[in-house]
Amino acid sequence: MTNESDRTFQIEVQRLHKLTVYGRWLTVIFLWISIGSFSIWGLRDEIALWIENFTWAAVRYGLSFHLWPTLGLGLCLGMTLGVLTWQSRNIVRGLPLREKQGLEQQVRRIRQQGPSHPLWKLVCRF
Repeated sequence: MTNESDRTFQIEVQRLHKLTVYGRWLTVIFLWISIGSFSIWGLRDEIALWIENFTWAAVRYGLSFHLWPTLGLGLCLGMTLGVLTWQSRNIVRGLPLREKQGLEQQVRRIRQQGPSHPLWKLVCRF
C-alpha cells in the first residue's frame, strides 16, 4: 500500500511541477502580448529607423530616449530569460532538493484541503 501511495504522490508532485512550468510560460506569453506589444508600438518609429539604417548607436539612443518602452521590453526579456534558465536547469540537473520539497509540501496541503482546493482536480485526479 505504501508503494502505491508513494508512486501516486510522486505523480502528483510531477503534475504540480508541470502546472508550475505552464503557469510560468503563460505569464511570459501574457507579458509579451500586453506589455511587450505596447513597448514595441512605442518604439515603432525607432524600429523603422533601425530597419532602414541599422547602427548600434541608433539602437542605444532609441532605447535611452524611450524609457517606458525600454523598461517594458526589459521586463519581457528578463522574464523570458529567467524562465528559460529555470527550466533548462531543471531539465539538465533535475529539480533542486529545496524546490522538490516545496512541491511535495504543496501537494500535501492540496490533499489535506481536499476537493475545495482550486488545484485539486488538476493535481489529485483520483
